[in-house]
Amino acid sequence: MGRTLFGTDGVRGRANNAPMTAEMALRLGAAAGRYFRSDGMNGHRVVIGKDTRLSGYMFENALTAGLTSTGMNVLLLGPVPTPAVGYLTRSMRADLGIMISASHNPHHDNGIKFFGPDGFKLSDEAEEEIEAMVENGVDLAQAENIGRAKRIDDGRHRYVERAKSTFPGGLSLKGLKVVVDCANGAAYRTAPEVLWELGAEVVPVGVTPNGTNINLRCGSTHTDTAAEAIIAHGADVGICLDGDADRVMILDQTGAVADGDQIMALLARRWAEGGLLRGGALVATVMSNLGLERFVEGQGMVLERTPVGDRYVVERMREGGFNLGGEQSGHIVMTDYATTGDGLIAGLQFLAAMVESGQPASELAKSFEPVPQLLQNVRYGADKAPLDAASVQQSIRDAEARLTGKGRLLIRKSGTEPLIRVMAECEDEVMLAEVVGSVVQAVEAAV
Repeated sequence: MGRTLFGTDGVRGRANNAPMTAEMALRLGAAAGRYFRSDGMNGHRVVIGKDTRLSGYMFENALTAGLTSTGMNVLLLGPVPTPAVGYLTRSMRADLGIMISASHNPHHDNGIKFFGPDGFKLSDEAEEEIEAMVENGVDLAQAENIGRAKRIDDGRHRYVERAKSTFPGGLSLKGLKVVVDCANGAAYRTAPEVLWELGAEVVPVGVTPNGTNINLRCGSTHTDTAAEAIIAHGADVGICLDGDADRVMILDQTGAVADGDQIMALLARRWAEGGLLRGGALVATVMSNLGLERFVEGQGMVLERTPVGDRYVVERMREGGFNLGGEQSGHIVMTDYATTGDGLIAGLQFLAAMVESGQPASELAKSFEPVPQLLQNVRYGADKAPLDAASVQQSIRDAEARLTGKGRLLIRKSGTEPLIRVMAECEDEVMLAEVVGSVVQAVEAAV
């Protein structure tokens, strides 16, 4: 059986629409509970975190019902970043961790992400087994073995201390004015607390969640708000997180944006110089800019590419024994510190570079000149398969032929939304626009 319920990052969709219904969450909870309590013994536990979406309450309760029905004990963390769930799953000796979040998506979407007892996201094989259990049903616990649920009040504080511990000892952020945009999401209290406790003068943005304003004109996917705050307050740097704080964009003192590729380039160079980069390699996805690849190779390092999705980045890192990887979108994975992308800890690494080097953010935020890159999305219906159309296949072949020796083309389905992503890179920006436009037009005609 293949994975049809799970995408590249758990189960995701519009709240109260299949598959993101309370009924499905209950079934997922029961299936995951049975999977991790296969020995039938009591005492198994699961931690559950969430972001600030209104629908989080519904899914939290439904998952709790499903999990306890199979005998799992549930520890409810409340609003915490996704990386906090990975950390606390391992720290609290839980068998399973669950994050309720749709990351950077609008408030009306939500998702369910699973972490194993080691704090890493579940493998494809584990998700397939859980999906089969959802389909076939599971045996419930006897009445005397039903699990319990408990609120954990200090989960956020535990993560705050963990995040602070990754900042180099002896350094302080005193004298730095930092804008932090929390996207009205999971880190709305955590991130400002960490920065303030490390000595920064903090200008918080996106810290008034109301259930429906997560990622709304703020956060890593809308950096204009933070850029305006940087200029208005004369800040030295900006840290823009997404709704569940597993990705980050850095803004310099002018409001210019450094994406995940630029952040990875800086960290890879600094870690390599300090003898900290294991395997001499950086792991990134096929979406990372060709300029990053050239920079890494020019520094005597290797760029390992994976399919899109931070889970695949982490899998390659673990296979190869590498400790730095990520995505252009801002997932920065540092396995010395975290089991998944952690926007706040990545931001702290950038701030440490500022303090140690004495250089302004603008000097550190651009390690290489990006090759012109153009990405366009085409939305399609669930009953369509536009990439199978002969006309689309021919358009792709024609585009690849034009780019031979001059750039590259990448066509893929989004793992989290019904989108076809058409991306190309080429030094010739006129050709770039023509190539992407031709493929987009063919896909649009097919849908």
